[in-house]
Order: sequence, then structure tokens, then C-alpha cells
Amino acid sequence: MAANNSLADDDLLKRNIRFLVLQVLVMLFLFINLLLIVTFFQKEYFYTSARYILFAITLLSDSLMLIVSNILLIFTHFRIDIQGWLCIIICVVPLWYLTVTPVTLTAMTLERYVAICMPLRHGDLCSTRNTMHGILIIHGLSSVPCLIILTTIFVSASLSFYTTYWRCLIELVLLQAWQHHLRSAVYQFQFLILCIVILFSYIKIMKVAKAASGEDKKSTQKGLRTVLLHGFQLLLCFIQMWCPFIDAAVLQINYGLYEIVRYLNFVVFYLAPRCLSPLIYGLRDEVFYHALKNVAYLGLYKRNIM
Repeated sequence: MAANNSLADDDLLKRNIRFLVLQVLVMLFLFINLLLIVTFFQKEYFYTSARYILFAITLLSDSLMLIVSNILLIFTHFRIDIQGWLCIIICVVPLWYLTVTPVTLTAMTLERYVAICMPLRHGDLCSTRNTMHGILIIHGLSSVPCLIILTTIFVSASLSFYTTYWRCLIELVLLQAWQHHLRSAVYQFQFLILCIVILFSYIKIMKVAKAASGEDKKSTQKGLRTVLLHGFQLLLCFIQMWCPFIDAAVLQINYGLYEIVRYLNFVVFYLAPRCLSPLIYGLRDEVFYHALKNVAYLGLYKRNIM
């Protein structure tokens, strides 16, 4: 009995340590995003330029996605049950914003394609007004998988489902196996289209890079690297689509193992892809990097004065 209690205490300690480490990573990520968002609003150039506006959209959507996903993780960690109707409302955000970032990444890739391959039309095609219309289109396209999944829930769930207390996991909200398969098919089709668009843009930019020379070649090469990073980030987001299937399979085996796998998936496939955005535009972009340094310096200077 004592040995069993000791093992249970060790498991609880490891579980709590994983949870605390994860919370530290989430807070760090949100702090960095907040710093980048503040930097974005410091200069008019940033919020009148298509590439930076789209960058800000990824920061905001990633932050919202992470906050809500972390709330669900907290519910799972403390094993809190909530009513079905409230769980569905909460799940709308991760279901919707799961694809906002990949679609925005594709839009950013197209912006680089226009800037490098059609520089004379860049000002018209990527104007602030067109960018705002693009944001509406991004959210409209991203809502399609969410609406399909919600429709399957409303069709299959009984009235008692909405008043029953559940552990708020999307794997449990989707009651039928065919719902999981449909969700997978919709996401994979959407990501296939996005991958084709990014691949097309990369090939076109590569052709321009071969023909360019001097400063144009340097700028084009930088655009190629940016598109490659977008592609890698999109790949991580695509792999993330398989996480629910892994989670659902492990959940059938052992709940303790499910929690470990869920934490690992959260770090590798939720946090990692969204940490690349600050790297791509927050550090690699010279203009934004200098503005970021100024914001950080002013923040430290004010703190020292106080």
C-alpha cells in the first residue's frame, strides 16, 4: 500500500511539474507576443503595410488560440467538468483559429510573391484597404471547417448532451467516429490547397531569384527564405491536425498517458509553430527589429526611473 501511495505521489509531482513548465512557456510566449503587438502600433508604417498587418493578425490569432487552448488544458489538469453547451462555445475558438494562422501565412506568402514577382502592382494589390478585405476573407475561409464540425455536432447530439457535465475535450464532444474522419478530411483538403499555393509562390520567386542580380538578388533570396519558413510553419500546423487522432487513440488506452501525450503535442505542435512568427518578422526583419529594440529599451528605461 505504501509503495502504491509513493508511486501515486511521484506521478502527481511529475504531472504538476509538467503543468507548471507549460504555464511558464505559455506566459513567456504571450509576453513576447504582447511586446511585438505593442511594437506594431508604435509606427504608422507598420499598420499601413500589408506584410506587417498580416503579421499582427497572426500574433493576435495565435495569442487567442493559445489562451483558450490553455484554459482547456487547465480544465483537463484539474479535471473540471462543464456543461456541454458551454464546452461547445469554448471549443469554437480553437476550432476556428486553428486554421486562421495557416491561411494568414499563405496570404503573407502571396504578399511576398506579389512584392518580388509583380513589384509594379504591389502598391495597388497590397494596399491597406485590400489587406483589410483580405483579413475578412481569411477569417471567412477559416470558419468553414469550424462550421462543418459544429453542424455535425448539432445534428448528432441529443438535448441531454447540452446540459450534461463533460470533461471539455474536443475528442469527447465529437461523439461519432465519422465526425473525426470528416474533420480530418476537411482540414487535410484545406491544407493541401494552402501547400499548393505556397509551393507555387516559392517556384515563381525562385525563378525571379535566378534572373536577379545585386540588391534585387539579395532581396529575392531573403523572400525565398521567408517563404521556406512559412512552409515549415505550415507543415507543423498540418501535423497538428493529426494530434486529435493521436489523443483520441491514447485516451482509449490510459488517461494518465493521454495527459502526457497531450502536453507534448501542445508544446511541439501548438507552441512551436507559433513561436516561429516572432522569429521570422520580429528578429529577421531589420525595420521591425530596430523598433522592437526601441520599445524594449524604453520599457527598461521607464522601469529604472520608477
